Amino acid sequence: MKILFLDQSGQIGGAELCLVDIAKPFRDNCLICLFADGPFRKLLEQQKIPVRVLANRSIRVRKQSNLMQGIGSIGVFTPIVAKVAEIAWEYDLIYANTQKALVIGAIASLVARRPLVYHLHDILSAEHFSAANRRLAVTLANRFASLVIANSKATQAAFIEAGGQFDLTEVVYNGFDPAIYQIQTNSLKTKQNIGLEGQFVVGHFSRLSPWKGQHILLEALTRCPDKVTAIFVGDALFGEKRYVEQLHQKVVELGLSKRVQFFGFRGEVAPLMAVCDLIAHTSTAPEPFGRVIVEAMLCGRPVVASAAGGAIELIETGKTGWLVEPGNVEELADAIAICYQHPMLAQIIAQHAQKQARERFHISVMEQKIARLLNLVIDFH
Repeated sequence: MKILFLDQSGQIGGAELCLVDIAKPFRDNCLICLFADGPFRKLLEQQKIPVRVLANRSIRVRKQSNLMQGIGSIGVFTPIVAKVAEIAWEYDLIYANTQKALVIGAIASLVARRPLVYHLHDILSAEHFSAANRRLAVTLANRFASLVIANSKATQAAFIEAGGQFDLTEVVYNGFDPAIYQIQTNSLKTKQNIGLEGQFVVGHFSRLSPWKGQHILLEALTRCPDKVTAIFVGDALFGEKRYVEQLHQKVVELGLSKRVQFFGFRGEVAPLMAVCDLIAHTSTAPEPFGRVIVEAMLCGRPVVASAAGGAIELIETGKTGWLVEPGNVEELADAIAICYQHPMLAQIIAQHAQKQARERFHISVMEQKIARLLNLVIDFH
């Protein structure tokens, strides 16, 4: 099976990390085409996955772009479509990993007469996408895709609600290699090295963005004992630098300068998760999947998460973590207090969650499902 993967981004996000795992088993018979250069290309090269960058300038259509903004980018899309269609003749299947990849892949699949698979990593809702972009994604998927892989039931439901065909969809959860999260470092020593010795550390691991809700955690900290501190691991993407400035200002305004640290983007999160007593997920809008939630579970760390989107499918409150109302500062502070005041309970829940995560989200489970589905698509065509 020869697969042509398409991804719009040069940056590394959850969809891109998932694509690395999907492509690895096919590395001898695949190519990943990117529509922009950046750290993602370097990561693929490190993993010895064939990669080619097809554009020297990015496609400036965002999730909230309107129809006219989309039309204005046709000049960038056209040459990429031509390149993809030409390359696609050498492959059995086109696999679009993002929405812009879907646009390119749909037209290329028609020209090259190759089946198209669309991996949907987003919730197609008004909170995330403009009406024009939702209509475009659903129309192209319904018309051209042989299969739409959704990364959660929440993502699948949003696709169908937006007009997507149910019989096109299959849910495949992201997969993880548990060995990566078997932390060998001395967490107490690491805590000491970064000035957090004796502190109860709440970790937040995601890109810095208003809808990721880092400001909610800052507000919750003001309701917690002084020994409760927070570390933020991640950086801004897609023009959200202003939010980073606002977070730093908020830290000062709330008197949290000695209780908050920003670590920026880290390729490997497990070593820093090791120093955390609790991992907080605070998205204010529904999360398509919630990669950091599973990573925290695999690291054996208790998790509190926003009860929306895919997160609801990952956590059972009181058994594998805690779910709180999105944006509810008081509920988040209460959940932190439970872990702070009852460490043995938190540890028991974390251990149960770790065992379940190793079974439900093992990378082999995802690989087997993806391989089976792709073989069905190719056999059908």
